[in-house]
Amino acid sequence: MKSVSISGSPRANVGKKDANALRGAKQIPCVLYGGKEQIHFAAPEASFKNLIYTPDVHTVNLEVGGNKYHAILQEAQFHVINDSLLHVDFLEIQPGKPVVMNIPVKTTGTSPGVRAGGRLVKKLKTLRAKGLVEKMPDTIDIAIDALEIGGSVRVRDIKIDGLTFLNAGNVTVVSVETTRAVAQEEAKAPAATAAAPAAKAAAPAAAAAAKPAAKK
Repeated sequence: MKSVSISGSPRANVGKKDANALRGAKQIPCVLYGGKEQIHFAAPEASFKNLIYTPDVHTVNLEVGGNKYHAILQEAQFHVINDSLLHVDFLEIQPGKPVVMNIPVKTTGTSPGVRAGGRLVKKLKTLRAKGLVEKMPDTIDIAIDALEIGGSVRVRDIKIDGLTFLNAGNVTVVSVETTRAVAQEEAKAPAATAAAPAAKAAAPAAAAAAKPAAKK
């Protein structure tokens, strides 16, 4: 799994006034927990670009006050109006202790249902997985080579050694849905099949009607 490095400075005060002052200086208030004690610090807003504003998932190498920590992003809080970053929570990684991460979903292969005119729909962009950090993949790869129109892959169908998925098992992750064009073609097919016998039966009657009447 990829990693990013972030350097921060310990916070002397943790009040709201201090947090607002940090944000005004383009510093983001943060907290690291999961270890022996909570560590409050601030880091430059620009340092979160490759961690938060990306579809990829990372571990984080933190350096705060000369001390180094291995962590994962746990939560990021944003302003409700302008969507600016307000606060970030990190979870310190402990050896042998499982963590929970949102792992991006990626499809592989080509669906025969798509080749037949269906539409591939990715219902979930990420899956919430629990396991050791060293077991966490960069992506959850789902093969779609066997997906026909109407077929789907649910959470319970995905098995990865060392991981437990926390999403409900019956939730659809990816599916191939019919399109309007396919539905129209399917509607035409039964009508054409039904019309063929009727036309065949009507042919002799039409031929008899067209035959000239015999002279008496």
